[in-house]
Amino acid sequence: MGCGAQFSRSSVRRRRPWDYRRSQCPGRLGAGGPSTYMNLSGNAVRYWMQKENIALENILVIVDDIALPFGAIRIKTRGSDAGHNGLKNIAQMLGTESYARLKFGIGNDFPRGCQIDYVLGRFTPEQQTELPERIKVADEAIREYVLAGAQSAMCKFNNK
Repeated sequence: MGCGAQFSRSSVRRRRPWDYRRSQCPGRLGAGGPSTYMNLSGNAVRYWMQKENIALENILVIVDDIALPFGAIRIKTRGSDAGHNGLKNIAQMLGTESYARLKFGIGNDFPRGCQIDYVLGRFTPEQQTELPERIKVADEAIREYVLAGAQSAMCKFNNK
């Protein structure tokens, strides 16, 4: 495993209702996420951006997306929230939709009115079998984004 994915358990900071881990590698690479409702993720993003003095162009938000087939990856450098409440809150907290995001498809195989149960539910056995490989691809896309930039990552991993 490359340096970019090595995050120490001891580096978890829980002073706030979200987690943040700093890479054990040289440089300033961190990963964070809310440990409260996803709809409030903008609070975590804004807090850590301010605390760690992280520029907007150095943020990559990773989010699920029901509009994409299971395991599909899309990287965008800006865009609307497309109805995703977590992205909507991030845009509200940052005052802009111009932040990068990696969308991981979870599909939309649910009956009308059952979106919440689907999103919060378990993957099917078939999806669970495919998930490790799809996570590996997402990990490679994140590494490409960090090491080579958004354009390179989008060219190599969108539609993959």
